Amino acid sequence: MATEQRKPLPFIANFAAGAIAGVSEILTFYPLDVVKTRMQLETGKAKHGMVGTLSSIVKEEGFGRLYRGLVPPLLLEAPKRAVKFAANDFWGKTYMGVFGESKMTQQLSILTGCSAGATESFVVVPFELVKIKLQDKTSTFAGPIDVVKHVIRKEGVLGLYAGMEATFWRHFWWNGGYFGCIHQTEQGQLFNNFVSGSVGGFVGTLVNTPFDVVKSRIQGTSKVPGVVPKYNWTYPALMTIMREEGPAALYKGFLPKVLRLAPGGGVLLLVVEFTLGVFRNALGPPYI
Repeated sequence: MATEQRKPLPFIANFAAGAIAGVSEILTFYPLDVVKTRMQLETGKAKHGMVGTLSSIVKEEGFGRLYRGLVPPLLLEAPKRAVKFAANDFWGKTYMGVFGESKMTQQLSILTGCSAGATESFVVVPFELVKIKLQDKTSTFAGPIDVVKHVIRKEGVLGLYAGMEATFWRHFWWNGGYFGCIHQTEQGQLFNNFVSGSVGGFVGTLVNTPFDVVKSRIQGTSKVPGVVPKYNWTYPALMTIMREEGPAALYKGFLPKVLRLAPGGGVLLLVVEFTLGVFRNALGPPYI
């Protein structure tokens, strides 16, 4: 493992590593995201599990539907993951300075992760909104641009930020769980990076799935003038879903989500650490 005295890599290196990792993860696991969204948008008692939803999509709509809405997250993934890891690096250095710590602690890693997630949320909202509307079974949109035009025409530019508050909490809690967990596992070997990233992805998903369900409901519902949306603010919406559909409804789509984000979290960390290693070797001392 490299010494702690090595010079931190420049911001652009963390940004590039996050971007490369994000694109790798989305190309590998995207169909599970489509299945997850479909399950979360289904109100009332769930009719299908993960396998049933997956086979239903393929049978009724064709295999290509599993990649419906891929363009927005693919365009988003590079800046999104880049912001995640660059923000985590920035907030980590900032908090260590504020609290007078010479190295990262468990408490600071959670605080840093939550702050990185909050930062990331502001970047992702419009892309998430477009993706959700394209993934909906009832969607008739021709593509991402059609969604954007429709939303702006009906709700104005700020309509693209519907679900901002729910997205904030979703990313806040996921990143806190993710970075808090990977701090516990010593890194430096690719296998360790994959395992710790997978554990972090599992814990983050366990914590944030209810917020993801609410976000999908808010962004999947079209606003009607003069009518207060049923799902509007995050915590009241959590109570509404739990009261009407039971506590288990807050974990709709959990299986495909965790099957994506647990190994996906491992892939993210593995690719990030591998890419940062390439940068260190290319730059040479004192970065190694």
